[in-house]
Amino acid sequence: MIDKPEIVLASNSSRRREILEHLGLHPKIIVSDADESVDRQLPPDILTTELAERKLNAVKNRTSDDEIVLAADTVVEKDGVIFGKPATPGAAFNMLKTLSGTTHSVVSGIAVSYRGKTFTSSELTKVTFRKIDDSEILAYIKSGEPFDKAGGYGIQDKASVFVKKINGDYFNVVGLPVFGFFNVLRNKFGIDPFSFLSR
Repeated sequence: MIDKPEIVLASNSSRRREILEHLGLHPKIIVSDADESVDRQLPPDILTTELAERKLNAVKNRTSDDEIVLAADTVVEKDGVIFGKPATPGAAFNMLKTLSGTTHSVVSGIAVSYRGKTFTSSELTKVTFRKIDDSEILAYIKSGEPFDKAGGYGIQDKASVFVKKINGDYFNVVGLPVFGFFNVLRNKFGIDPFSFLSR
């Protein structure tokens, strides 16, 4: 059995790649072209794990059974409404205005495949924003950061000044639940996470 299988990240997200690299891992990147249209009325844990599994399946024919393939999807949810990536400044403004001064959920689903088996998992983190002035929202939108991020913000960037507190996995909010991923490796595949971290 391969002691330290290679990791394939089925994503073009620089944030997910950077999280893994921060841990000392250097995943092979294979960008998924999966259809991401989905019923937005689905519960966020089901929605994100379904999309993660689609992304994974879209790249599996370009990987080997001896590689760990990881795919993920992240959404922001508040009061039953799913917030994806805003397409326009107006959409970004409305999202951030809605999140201002309230607590919302960030849900990530992951799919992990290794040696012919696939498992999914989801993680939920609660994020509380302070009250944000309209001028701050407009300045943040002008920075260009909101447009490739679920909910219109990146907790690791300038929007960190909006965050009053979080309850849960910080990395889940960035886009990849490290805790959930390593739990799948340990509990589903019997792989010791520290075998990677000691490379």
